[in-house]
Amino acid sequence: MSYSFQKFAGLLLGALLATTAFAAPVELNPGHPERYTVVRGDTLWDISARFLRDPWHWPDIWQANMQIENPHLIYPGDVIALSFINGIPVLQVERSAASGDIKLSPKIRAEPLSQAIPTVPIDAIAQFLTRPYVLNEGELDDAPYVVHFLGDRIIGGAGHQVYVRSIIDPPSWKYEVVRPGKAYKDPQTGEILGYEALFIGNADLQRTGDPAKLLLTKTGLETVIGDRLVPILKDEPLSNFQPTAPKELIDGQIISVLNGVSQIGQFNTVVINRGNNDGLVPGHVLRILQGGKEIRDTVSPLRGERVKLPLEEAGVLMIFRTFDRVSFGLVMYATSPLHLHDTVRTPGY
Repeated sequence: MSYSFQKFAGLLLGALLATTAFAAPVELNPGHPERYTVVRGDTLWDISARFLRDPWHWPDIWQANMQIENPHLIYPGDVIALSFINGIPVLQVERSAASGDIKLSPKIRAEPLSQAIPTVPIDAIAQFLTRPYVLNEGELDDAPYVVHFLGDRIIGGAGHQVYVRSIIDPPSWKYEVVRPGKAYKDPQTGEILGYEALFIGNADLQRTGDPAKLLLTKTGLETVIGDRLVPILKDEPLSNFQPTAPKELIDGQIISVLNGVSQIGQFNTVVINRGNNDGLVPGHVLRILQGGKEIRDTVSPLRGERVKLPLEEAGVLMIFRTFDRVSFGLVMYATSPLHLHDTVRTPGY
């Protein structure tokens, strides 16, 4: 697990614990345990789901222990205990110490954090956090592009050298190779919301010029003439988001699934047709709904009468990256197979 994510998890927990007042009553999971011992492989979302019907309400019932000067993150072996204060459910961490059992709250450790429990399965989304996966029309028109492969190859892969037009005064010596992909379209209006940017691979600049010379260091797809080069300016930190429901109504649809997956299920990454312009931010949680089709009532005496079926919940996703008009969401759980054009909506609406 990367240090950047350790920092992300620590900052997230700090944000969770900053809430000292209880929000509206939350609903416990009917099968909740009284105590749970954290094991390796758990996430904060998983642990929260054991106790709560809606895992993103974790901050509302987490009890900070103000007597502990240096609270800690959650680690394997810690015990999560459920108790009640004035009828309000409270979750606390119990950790064995030399002086006996004490109650702690999870915050940042000064020591290495490699064993800390993450918030969500970061491996499922890490590759989508920094790469330019959504493009506006014409955004790459002026970007450097592959014009030839050394050795007169017609395609390239890791270890191959390429000529690129043109890199004269580079902002970086490391690049990503990308290729414009399909258009993201709104299912209702047909309007183009952006374009997929296919990640082809990584390249190191060896010599500037027109053409410049680069070495392909890693490829996920074969590089072809015309592929574009985007400089890697810095390693962006992971978003410090706190799972929470949007305050306003978000009503959209799943319009794509990433990584070439045909069946959508838990921990798949999907694209929805709502983004920054609609008020979405990383950490927002949306319910996934199915149904709503219109059927003919074959029993009604009114000829041709039709009935619209209600939407039924089929899962939950958490937004982890937003663009102007689309967002990427991680499916946290699914109760049935999910499909393109399934509805996503703010919980409670």
